[in-house]
Amino acid sequence: MATELEELVGFLSSPSPNLTKAAVDIVHGLTGSEDGLKSLANHAEILLPPLSRLVAGKKEVSEPAAVALVNLSQRSAVAAKMVDMGMINLAMDLLFKSEPNISRLLVMLLVNLTQLESGTASLLQTGDEKMQGLYVMKLVRSFCRSSSSEDSDPFEHVGSILVNISKKEAGRKLLLDPKRGLLKQIIRQYDSSSPLRRKGVSGTIRNCCFEAASELQNLLLISEFLWPALLLPVAGNKIYSQQDRSKMPLELSSALSIEREPVDDPEIRAEVLEAIYMITLQEAGLRAFWSVNGPRIIQVGYEDEEDPKVMEAYEQLGSLLINSSGTEESAIETSN
Repeated sequence: MATELEELVGFLSSPSPNLTKAAVDIVHGLTGSEDGLKSLANHAEILLPPLSRLVAGKKEVSEPAAVALVNLSQRSAVAAKMVDMGMINLAMDLLFKSEPNISRLLVMLLVNLTQLESGTASLLQTGDEKMQGLYVMKLVRSFCRSSSSEDSDPFEHVGSILVNISKKEAGRKLLLDPKRGLLKQIIRQYDSSSPLRRKGVSGTIRNCCFEAASELQNLLLISEFLWPALLLPVAGNKIYSQQDRSKMPLELSSALSIEREPVDDPEIRAEVLEAIYMITLQEAGLRAFWSVNGPRIIQVGYEDEEDPKVMEAYEQLGSLLINSSGTEESAIETSN
């Protein structure tokens, strides 16, 4: 005999719109509690197919169904089942056909699914040479478009997806491919008003810099955009002197000639410092960093830093600069 939960799942496929609506609302409600999630997770194999079909339906059922899927995907075992059943393909198929709120939920679902190795591989389409990278290119294009309104930004969580896929070598290689130009597009969002977008950009750049030893040339090809994205968050909010700015490219000198809002998120500041460190471990990267007067920016930014972890990142970079230059001029002091 079917349990109450199995009967509830059966109503998700009911020909009656009212019964379907009632059932999906109950499932949605259950995913809001740990006990409800646990019960539904035990029935994931029969629950996920009808629930995923409802995402393509009318808003009254698609929205609660999408929220339920996002909540369920927080459980790794359920997320793995979603990936196996092709949920990433479904989400990508619906993403650009749906209204903004549903698109936002589908992006959040992809964030959770790409925390799994299988989810990342599925989004990267690593098993299909002809299609490989197409999903990511579509996501980057949407991420880099302006929000449709001030109150709605359905693609801001794409930054978290990019962080997830850039944790894998295949993802980094794709983003760094100069023919696709994806990282160049992503970097341009570093000064977005959205904290989520900025955090996604800094995390993605940092991850991509793990390939600095082999991909430095491709990183430096976009240095016009890369250095401002890495240096401005750690430059502090002081106005730099004409002498300091005369040694910088225009995109940096212009930004540092006026007062700026500081980057409040210490994680972003730490991530860009780690990225700079990985670049400057390479001889050509170090030369490029000195050529934009990067050490002076690090010195000034360090003077006003208060977060211990960020200070540690400044000091690690400062030690590298001192050792490489043979002098402590233009480098931060690392001793207390």
